[in-house]
Amino acid sequence: MNAPTPTPSLATALPGELRRSLAATLGERFSQSAAVCQHHGRDESPFAVMPPQAVVFAESIDDIVATAQLCNRHRVPLIAFGTGSSLEGHVLAPEGGICLDLARMNRVLRLDTDDLSASVQAGVTRKQLNAEVRDRGLFFPVDPGADATLGGMAATRASGTNAVRYGTMRDQVLGMKVVMADGQVVLTGRRARKSAAGYDLTRLFIGSEGTLGIIAELTLRLYPLPEASAVAICNFDSVKAAVRTTIETIQYGIAIARCELLDTACVRAVNAYSRLGLRESPLLMFEFHGSESSVSEQTQAVQQIARENGGQDFTWAITPEERNRLWTARHHAYFAALQLRPGCRSLTTDVCVPISRLADCVGLTEADLAEAPFPHTIVGHVGDGNFHVQMLIDADDARELELAEQMNRRLVARALAMDGTCTGEHGIGMHKIDFLVEELGPEAIELMRSIKRGFDPNQILNPGKLLRP
Repeated sequence: MNAPTPTPSLATALPGELRRSLAATLGERFSQSAAVCQHHGRDESPFAVMPPQAVVFAESIDDIVATAQLCNRHRVPLIAFGTGSSLEGHVLAPEGGICLDLARMNRVLRLDTDDLSASVQAGVTRKQLNAEVRDRGLFFPVDPGADATLGGMAATRASGTNAVRYGTMRDQVLGMKVVMADGQVVLTGRRARKSAAGYDLTRLFIGSEGTLGIIAELTLRLYPLPEASAVAICNFDSVKAAVRTTIETIQYGIAIARCELLDTACVRAVNAYSRLGLRESPLLMFEFHGSESSVSEQTQAVQQIARENGGQDFTWAITPEERNRLWTARHHAYFAALQLRPGCRSLTTDVCVPISRLADCVGLTEADLAEAPFPHTIVGHVGDGNFHVQMLIDADDARELELAEQMNRRLVARALAMDGTCTGEHGIGMHKIDFLVEELGPEAIELMRSIKRGFDPNQILNPGKLLRP
């Protein structure tokens, strides 16, 4: 599967009536500025810029409804945009159209400390929500590397370092307000912790990547801050030993909150970028949550497993400042790796496999990458079998891009052969459409197409993503 060539600009092709109607309805919230369109035509994927023909800066559900109705009437593509942190081309505009920027919809609408829930607009970011609830002794656990919007995180079924303990966005969303392609507003659920009422529309929209509807508001689960927490780093002589430690920790049922793998190249990049002094060998970063006694029991048990696999004694992050510095550095690992080859283009991919096959998959991937002529890193949320490969290629070298794509294809084939998935958290976007067919088969894809046709008969919502037109 090669990266598709961007469609030539269609900037002059917007229907005049649509353009005038959007300008009259939205005023300054509608823009056809070339700079604004260029900005909204890029993300963190390996694709070239694919700008929309115009951008709408939504500030309310009414703005979304009006834009959807007009785009549907004129059959013009409509693409939801959060922070542009996608790694698989989710927010690009290969067919032109209107980009719907939701970043201004950034209000926390309701906090229910008794019910441990929050209702937010789609443009609220994960860091913003946690800043709002921290003083109430609560937190929201899903933490992808970027400070993404919560609407975008739901649309791509995001996860992060806490997923092994708390789950992904699929587990955190109680209900949503979604604007459909024709402008109808649908409520998918309420604040109750569980429901057996009808089809599970909430989870149908989670992971739909903006192809079924535009997520406008979400009601999310919150969690009490743990009574005690501890963060430790353990270095190993090999990635294999680190992964084996992870597998045994999970199989023994130890309830770790986080378990992150960084290979030597990634540790070296993080040290330079975040000015840390970590030993430059493969390592695991652990975090433990619970009572003082349970945290102590967990750390002792994992330290013993690590020693049996050749791991060194734990290095502890004692103060909150030290812990925050370490996890911030981990979240910035993508940007740190970019500095290994200044001016490079990153092709970043991920897979997830059953935990029993993780060591095999990572080991074979390491051996494959050893033949690469470009820098690369392996990092992952290995506690749930998910890891990422970042390949740093010369943006002007077609041969390097093709070689990286070949390695990506082999990685996905490896994961599927082990009964895994082509993506644990990045999503399908434009980059992994063919892999989805390989993973689930044509029958499942046709069922998805029928759902898409029912929800979006004019095929305007984020075309060219998740399913081929």
